[in-house]
Amino acid sequence: MPKALSILFGSLFTVACCYTLGRLLLEQVRARLYREEERLLALVSGASLLHLLVFALAAAQVMRKGVLLAAGLAILLAGWRRGIFRPSKAPALPPSGKFWKWLFAAVYAAYAFLYWSNAMAPEISPDGSSYHLGLVARYLREQGFSRITTNMYANLTQGIEMLYLFAFAFGRHSAASMVHFVFTMTLPLLMMTHARRSGFPAAGAGGALLLLCSPVVGVDGTSAYNDVAVATVVFATFCLLHIWAEERQQGLLIPIGLLAGYCFATKYTAALAIPYAGLFVLWKTWRRRQPLLRPLLTLSICAATMMLPWMAKNWIIVGNPLSPFMNRVFPNPNVRISFEREYIERMRHYGDPKSYWEVPLDLTVHGEKLAGMLGPVYVLAPLSLLALRRPEGRRLLLAGLLFALPYFNNIGTRFLVPALPFFSLALGMACERSRGVLPSLALIHAIICWPPVLRLYCSPHAWKLERVPMAAALRLTPEEKYLTMRHYGYVVARMVEDHVPAGEKVFTYSGTADAYTNREILVAYQSGENSKLGESVWTALFPDSAPTRRLRFGFDGRPLRRLRLVETKGDGPDQWSITEWRILSGKRELPRSPEWRLRAWPNPWDVQLAFDNSPVTRWKSWQSIFPGMFMEVDLGSERKMDAVLLETTKDQYGTRLKLYGQREKGDWMELSDQPQESETPPRKGLRRVAMEEMRAHGVRYFLVASQDPPAQDFLANGLLWGIHLMAERGGTRLYAIEAPPE
Repeated sequence: MPKALSILFGSLFTVACCYTLGRLLLEQVRARLYREEERLLALVSGASLLHLLVFALAAAQVMRKGVLLAAGLAILLAGWRRGIFRPSKAPALPPSGKFWKWLFAAVYAAYAFLYWSNAMAPEISPDGSSYHLGLVARYLREQGFSRITTNMYANLTQGIEMLYLFAFAFGRHSAASMVHFVFTMTLPLLMMTHARRSGFPAAGAGGALLLLCSPVVGVDGTSAYNDVAVATVVFATFCLLHIWAEERQQGLLIPIGLLAGYCFATKYTAALAIPYAGLFVLWKTWRRRQPLLRPLLTLSICAATMMLPWMAKNWIIVGNPLSPFMNRVFPNPNVRISFEREYIERMRHYGDPKSYWEVPLDLTVHGEKLAGMLGPVYVLAPLSLLALRRPEGRRLLLAGLLFALPYFNNIGTRFLVPALPFFSLALGMACERSRGVLPSLALIHAIICWPPVLRLYCSPHAWKLERVPMAAALRLTPEEKYLTMRHYGYVVARMVEDHVPAGEKVFTYSGTADAYTNREILVAYQSGENSKLGESVWTALFPDSAPTRRLRFGFDGRPLRRLRLVETKGDGPDQWSITEWRILSGKRELPRSPEWRLRAWPNPWDVQLAFDNSPVTRWKSWQSIFPGMFMEVDLGSERKMDAVLLETTKDQYGTRLKLYGQREKGDWMELSDQPQESETPPRKGLRRVAMEEMRAHGVRYFLVASQDPPAQDFLANGLLWGIHLMAERGGTRLYAIEAPPE
């Protein structure tokens, strides 16, 4: 029970600070709102300010529990002095009618209990227990932001995770989930207030219940994910915009700008709120023939206040303000252009549906391939088009379509959640005039989405809530026992924690529950540096990745200072790579010298890998081959030579290379465009060389899941790799990489 109390304290303390900051902000801008709106919009607006405060503390490297406690108490004290905890004198919204009041209250209370118990239970969600809270835990351990270049998820905006960090300091993992639970329960209430203000209370109540009971909303909103919280911030921005348009309270442009910028800070895809808010204000102001500059400037400055800190952090740490995306515009060694392209393409085909015709049914009923479902009632979503008959319906559908646009880049169900409030209200509006239809839909939806009923028809592998885990929520079932039974990633993380000394790095292809270990886990795909280490292992495993291809560019012997290899054609998806570049004079290789200056484009950062005498490392373009790629060597002075020998791999059939040379003075001259090609067998001992490369980068432990490429070879040829098995849990093995013999 003491653990449960610390969870409740951490989450409630965070929410109270959000509410207080929001009320202070709304009071400062003299916002005139209805009582219900004031409470809900204060919570969301204040969250943007608290996130900014936590960001500042993390950037200043003073992220400690005591500092957060002092900051939170100071916020609450300021609110108490301003009297914001006294009963509000604001008027109440028009009532929604007794029937809807009682129906909404009954369903809301039942689902609040279900969601609360799951949010309070130990965190077992895949992403929540890996990067969402893994990074939060790391920031707290390291007292703030550190230079993380080995995890692309650290480059995402983390506006909601900053709130999780505040709560995590006091109540650990479940306190963060409880913060998300509060946002989840706030969103349907916010939908209700907007509908009551706009004159369609029945549709608002019905639409809010459709969203509240949606299985993906329940499982996401009670985990340390951020999608439902993002939807809440987006919808709060929408609500404030329409209040501003209706009443022209110019002070509201400040919280609108802050929330629009906070949308960017919560998730890149929610940044659509910024142009939406800007165009909305521009259109409404122009229609009334009022000055445009001041409102747009206010909006822009407030939005930039939320956006720029995250962009600056990424620019300083990884050289790309929008990392892990836009790497073609901001090239850097941390996230590869090729990886970004492959990652986006993979997300577009999430779950690998056989055709797009499978998507609607999986989204609404099955939930197997797209990780969760909206609920069967959303099969009727096309009926929401009937809401086009009313101005409010057109506004809702326009906003819904806008915030649904990013879905086509990631077709997982939860990526529709930011658009779901708009479509749910529009569907409610379309059905409200048909007597008994909307309440029947809402009630049926609530029943068939309750966990015991849900599992009768959805896929057994769907991501969903399974039960009401009260014993786990109150910690009557020990946390360790619950996590061991329900979360395999936790078991693997504890194996790492038990056998790997503090401060050591662990390499893996599959990842694990980072939030439950303080060891640094390097996942192969999460950064350019990790990818190079992963490829060194592939070189030893797969013949096409080994340097078995030789290209010899011969030419008349002459003294040259510079050599340049240029790609002239480019064909297909292959990437250009060079394992070793050797310069020959007769049968002798010119010895490499510190005077040599190496250049390559693209990927100038790894050019030295083509000159390191290692058969398991290679310079790679990390982009599909295109004309104009080059690698250049400046020897510092003229040296006599007559050939260049390239050791490369077979996996680049589209290359067409020309070799150019240059003397101390003079223009570049073509030396050869017809290399002699030959093949050699793979060099022996590549397995151990790959492990030596790992150790050279500070990695002494390797975590291998049963489905990982090296799993079977590690088990069969441990001596050849120079590794020994330390522990195994359920098919995942932890190996120690032995030091090379003296």
